[in-house]
Amino acid sequence: MNNIADNMKWLFEWFYNQCDGDWEHGKGVQIGTLSNPGWFIKIDIQETELQGKEFKKVFIERSEHDWIFCNRQNGFFEGDCGPFNLPEVLKIFREWAEGRQE
Repeated sequence: MNNIADNMKWLFEWFYNQCDGDWEHGKGVQIGTLSNPGWFIKIDIQETELQGKEFKKVFIERSEHDWIFCNRQNGFFEGDCGPFNLPEVLKIFREWAEGRQE
């Protein structure tokens, strides 16, 4: 099982590996907060090995503050989640990128 530190380190490495002198100038990773409260992550996958890769949407609603919605659309991986679910979203992105999405 991956922990948040492992998945964050993996994301740092994934981002760095996309940097080719051009990609990082117009693309990248955004992480921010939502007002409901929660988190979002938006990862530009255009011009990466993930650009055309199929992604099965993830929607989990356990409670008002324990939920996840992940999707791939318009060249982005997008994940919205409750206030304590960001580690789970990072894990979902990593498993998909590594070909291990359930």
